[in-house]
Amino acid sequence: MAEPDRITIAADWAKRGFSCDLWTDPPGQCWEDFRHATDELVTVLEGEMQFEVAGEVQHPTVGVELLIPAGAVHSARNVGKTTARWLYGYKHR
Repeated sequence: MAEPDRITIAADWAKRGFSCDLWTDPPGQCWEDFRHATDELVTVLEGEMQFEVAGEVQHPTVGVELLIPAGAVHSARNVGKTTARWLYGYKHR
């Protein structure tokens, strides 16, 4: 499967009112218990990420978009054996 096109995703998100930035995590990296005042979108480009949103664990495959609602406690974890690259964006207020 080809890697999702970052430019296309960024353009789609911009039309929907979201920013779009790239994040890179080494194997084993965990970001625990974050909460934002605005909606967040994430899309995995490469690697194996686990997101826990309001207690629900999800493993989105490459190219699948995940919405993290405003106010939801969430965590992001690279559960794979390689570096993970993923896009994230916040809804403009």
